[in-house]
Parts: sequence; C-alpha cells; structure tokens
Amino acid sequence: MKTSPVAYAPGSPVSLARPRWLDFVELTKPRIALLVLFTVAIGALLAPQASLDVAQLIHALVGTALVAAGASALNQWLERHTDALMRRTENRPLPANRLTSTEVLFFGIALSCIGLGYMLFLLTHPLAAALTAVTHLSYVFLYTPLKRMTTLNTLIGAVPGALPPVIGWTAMTGTLELPALVLFLIVFFWQVPHFLAIAWMYREDYARAGLKMLPTVDGDGTATARQMLIYTIALIVVTLVPVFVGDSSGMYGFGALGLGMFFLRFVWMFGARPADAAARKVLQASLIYLPSVMGLLLLERWIRYMMG
Repeated sequence: MKTSPVAYAPGSPVSLARPRWLDFVELTKPRIALLVLFTVAIGALLAPQASLDVAQLIHALVGTALVAAGASALNQWLERHTDALMRRTENRPLPANRLTSTEVLFFGIALSCIGLGYMLFLLTHPLAAALTAVTHLSYVFLYTPLKRMTTLNTLIGAVPGALPPVIGWTAMTGTLELPALVLFLIVFFWQVPHFLAIAWMYREDYARAGLKMLPTVDGDGTATARQMLIYTIALIVVTLVPVFVGDSSGMYGFGALGLGMFFLRFVWMFGARPADAAARKVLQASLIYLPSVMGLLLLERWIRYMMG
C-alpha cells in the first residue's frame, strides 16, 4: 500500500511514514462513531422485547456506521480551512495535506450514499433510514456551516446528535413513541454541558478560527456555566420520566438521580470557578454519566424480562 509522509504542526518531531489508510480512518472520527453506534444499539435494545430482531439491529449498526463515517468526512471537508487555524485540528488529514480535498469529498459522499442505500434496502422499517438521512443532512449542511454564524450552533447540532437512539428504536419498531422521545431528550440535554466543556477548554482555538462557540464570547464563563446548569437540570428531570410514567421502577429512579447529582456536582463546580481544569472534569463526568444512565435503563429492562 502506498504511504505518504506525515505532516506535523510547526515544532513537532521529525515525521515518519504513515499509511494512507490511517488517514481515511481518521476522517471517520472513530471515537465519535463508537458513541453513535452505542446509542443506536441502546435505542434498539430498549424497544419492546417482541420487536427485537438481531439481524435488523446489525443492519442498522452497519448502515449508521457508514453514514456517520461519511458525515464526519464531509464535515472535515467543509471545515478544512478553519481546521488549519486550530492547534487541535491542524494535523487532521486535510489541513496537513496528507489527503486531497477531492479524495475526502468523494470518500464522504461514497460512504454516505452506500450507508443510506444499505439501510433502505435491508431495513424492514424505512423510517429508520429516513431519520438517518435527516441526521446526516442536518449535521453536515446545517450544524457545520452554522458554527461560523451563531453560538446557537451547539443546540442545533444537538438535534442530529440525539437522533441515533431513535434510529435504533425505529429500526426495531417502525414507530415513534414516548420512550424514543425520552432517549432523544436524554442525549440532547447531555450534549450541551458536554460540548460546552470542550468549547471552553479550546475557546482560544475556536476564536482563532472564527467559530462562534458560546465560550468565545463569554469572557468570564458566566453564560457558559448558566447554560451548562440549565441543561443538566433538564437532563436529570427527563431521565426520571420513565419512572413517572410507570415504565421504570424506583431502583432505576434512584440510580438515575444519583448519577444526575454526580454530574451536576461538576457542572456546579465549573460555575463556581470557570477554568480549564473544571471544564475538563465536566467533560470526564459526562463520559461516565451517559453510558451509566443508559446502562441503568438496560438493566431495568433485563430485570423486568427475567421476572416475566
């Protein structure tokens, strides 16, 4: 396989040969893709037991993985100029000139089309494929350009970010119901403190690139902390909805509340003293919180299944 030299940021060590396929893998943002697939699987596994179809779940995961990879590549194609201005992204394949703009564009389009076609042909319920298309289009063509226009981009981007569990649910059921809405809202509200923590840590990078993230216009962190707090409280409330409507037991409720208080503690600490270290703790807590609360929902479902 052909290799090309790695381009490094100024002042970095001498470059080593790097296989081109690694650059194409990097375009797909594997860590984000894994989180997306995790939430798709959660949505499918929390659907009514009679609806669970392992083959359909696999098809949903494969199709979503392809579309998400394509969306990430197209996102980097659209942001290639701003990525070159930020330290945290300047060594990505495009700004580092390891791949050409044409290669990345066709790679992103091909993966997106193959993934959507795969889902349309192999999923029983076309609603899941339709939601995947909405997720892709709103992420690439709405959220991505809005990052240069308004600080509201985080909220707008949270919509496609919260749709994967609904894709999983609809892949099993073909319907939109209250539990799917709850999953959507959990991921939607969770994203706000998660991404604002990242934006605070890299606010100088974002400002240098001209991206309008809230922390770039919030010098003392007051507005950032307020938004984190509001959406974390909303998150805690929505995680308790399954208890209020009788879909989950008090065991889940106490667990969800405890996890919410754990997350809220770090958000509150950031509000008391906005700083990079506090923002990093919010980010770390968010990465513990989401899989934990989803795991509680799955545990509740498993216990109910075992008890008949």
